[in-house]
Amino acid sequence: MDQRIVIGLDPHKDVLVAVAVDGNGRQLDVRDATARPRGYRALLAWARKLGPHRWAVEDVRHVAGGLVRFLLAEDEHVVWVPTHMSADYRRRVRAIGKSDPIDALACARAALAEDLPVAVPETDMREIKMLLDHREDLVGEMVRMCCRLRWHLHDIDPDFAATIPARKLHRPKWNAVVVAFLRERAGGVAVSICLDLAERIKDLGDRAGRLERELEERVKVEAPQLLELPGCGPMSAARIVAETGDPARFKSAAAFAMFTGCAPIPASSGNSQRVRLNRGGNRRMNAALHRIAITQKRMHPLAQDYLATRRAMGNSNTEAIRALKRHLARRVFTLLRGGAPAGQVTSLAAEKAAPIAA
Repeated sequence: MDQRIVIGLDPHKDVLVAVAVDGNGRQLDVRDATARPRGYRALLAWARKLGPHRWAVEDVRHVAGGLVRFLLAEDEHVVWVPTHMSADYRRRVRAIGKSDPIDALACARAALAEDLPVAVPETDMREIKMLLDHREDLVGEMVRMCCRLRWHLHDIDPDFAATIPARKLHRPKWNAVVVAFLRERAGGVAVSICLDLAERIKDLGDRAGRLERELEERVKVEAPQLLELPGCGPMSAARIVAETGDPARFKSAAAFAMFTGCAPIPASSGNSQRVRLNRGGNRRMNAALHRIAITQKRMHPLAQDYLATRRAMGNSNTEAIRALKRHLARRVFTLLRGGAPAGQVTSLAAEKAAPIAA
């Protein structure tokens, strides 16, 4: 057992609350500090007086990022505690209610019991994640504006609104058609609102497109091998790179598959031997792997053969796709660790009938 003191930390915008526990999870001390550089220094000085230690910080990156960067610069050992895990361990604390010290204590005990990802100095991966999240925000806002514009167009002229294909209002061609139609109409509040929405949709689409091109160039530098994987486009590759960070933090392909939510969960009882869907893990990673699997199902012969074999074994279509995603998780992990080239990694011929194991 690691006998170092574990310091659980519950971060907020203005205050940081830390609880120190020993190797048995017994609370030793509690300290709070301002969530500013002077508070970081005060917490570090307090921690060093306690003896050998490591930090367990709740994974709220925008709130805890400054503190973790400071600790890493001071050669401190830091692990991230997922928020759902800290909530689970909070329920195990022998205290009624919820408070910052209780949350910090839960983080410390989670770090004692679980194998958690180690925080590492930020790299270009973080910039990719920030750009990708920003692009998704722009696309989400653009979609909302498209929905509002379509309803306004339907109110102005239902026949014209029906001529615009679904989900095409953000396309330059159809955006120009809408603007030309509106400019031919008599002025009014509804027409003015629609013109404003069309202009903002065009602007958001242009900005999202520029970000997509920048992300593609960054992925070509950081993980070009992912782009060679059939079905893996630039945005899926960027999401995989952004959410994975340093692949060395995963001790095995099975651990990576569990992180992605692709490792099946045993659900056997008696003579019934089965697995069930894993609803945990990183859902953004899971969505990226799902997009790759669906694309391979449509256009990759080896994946099509594998899915057909799984269905012949009695799997439903959904179960077969889950099995393919489990294979993809293993292959993506191999690629990220600098393993076999994508052309070999996607070969399923040798494993067509193999059961999927975590």
